[in-house]
Amino acid sequence: MRRLLPAALAAVALLTAVPASAATRDPAPVRQTQAFTGDADADDPAIWVHPRDPERSVVLGTLKKGGLAAFDLSARTLQLVPAGPGGRFNNVDVVGDLAVVSDRGRDRIRVYRIDPAGAAAGAHVLRDVTDPAAPPVFSASESEVDQQRTAYGLAAARDPRTGVRWVAVTRRHETRVALLRLVDRPDGSVGTAPIATVDLPSRFRLPDGSAWSPCEEPGEGPQLEGSVFDGRVLYTAQEDVGIWRIPLTSGGFGRPELLDRVRSFGVPQRWDSATEECVPDGADPGYGGRWLTADAEGLAVANGTLFASSQGDSRFVVYGKHVRDLRIVAGRGTDSVEHSDGSAISTASLGRRFPHGLLVVHDGERHPSPGDEPATGFAFVRLEDVLGR
Repeated sequence: MRRLLPAALAAVALLTAVPASAATRDPAPVRQTQAFTGDADADDPAIWVHPRDPERSVVLGTLKKGGLAAFDLSARTLQLVPAGPGGRFNNVDVVGDLAVVSDRGRDRIRVYRIDPAGAAAGAHVLRDVTDPAAPPVFSASESEVDQQRTAYGLAAARDPRTGVRWVAVTRRHETRVALLRLVDRPDGSVGTAPIATVDLPSRFRLPDGSAWSPCEEPGEGPQLEGSVFDGRVLYTAQEDVGIWRIPLTSGGFGRPELLDRVRSFGVPQRWDSATEECVPDGADPGYGGRWLTADAEGLAVANGTLFASSQGDSRFVVYGKHVRDLRIVAGRGTDSVEHSDGSAISTASLGRRFPHGLLVVHDGERHPSPGDEPATGFAFVRLEDVLGR
């Protein structure tokens, strides 16, 4: 595999999300949600844009065992939906008036209908419409669900040609991606039907002819999670490998292409059972990318511009006409963003708060914490502060 250079990455995107000059300073959040602690561990956001009154738009965020949260554009909490027994909500995305969630605990897709009043609906903005007979996404039985190789990363969108509502789901500790479609049931609930699966590599041939696999805990494969649709393309991040671009058809997946690599790609490592961590096991051969420090995490798209979380060093990479990186720094009364998992972008004008669009990112280290335990949350950033205007 040849190393992908910025000139090749320019084919991925054009900076058309906001007017043209590039942002030159690291942006700061203008709003942030409450801090979450304990089992309510923030992870991945999504944005629903109200079709008539953008200021009533809603931001959603998964909280793992804490379920799903809904916020208004001032980042005030509207509703907290519990995950239920055994539930662990990992990723969320929006398609139409539906919020679609990967339940990592039960290997299911959960679906919530968003009230047409949007944020004005307050504590009733989300209603569970999940098909009660929905089968596991990957597991053949409930005993297999208990092994927790379950639904993990998730992206949802409409096929721009057929209108079918797609859901792409990655599998925990595996390299498999499933493509599903949402199905409306006669009772008003929403289920899923499988379309196709694809298995991405766990072992790679390096330019010197040697083979390399990223170091993982024994029995686990190189995990995929952060995912986003852009028309008939799925971008998905393999945490210790890089970012994949997978073309889609109405029948399933095309040939995956490794778009960019993490810096540690090709570096020899081994699992140290004493520390339960991967440790260096040789010199860096120099086959890694320039921009991403593992884990490669949350992905979002703004009119073709790909935005990726470089979680290992708390940066974000913008793949546009020119590839560049940034940090989200502290602002007036808001915290900086560290070790971000998921992100979401809307390019819509959302009223006086976000006239040129909104970027929402997970913050893995909220400060100050409401106590001594670690805290997480979500940060709201004006899109023009990220991409310029």
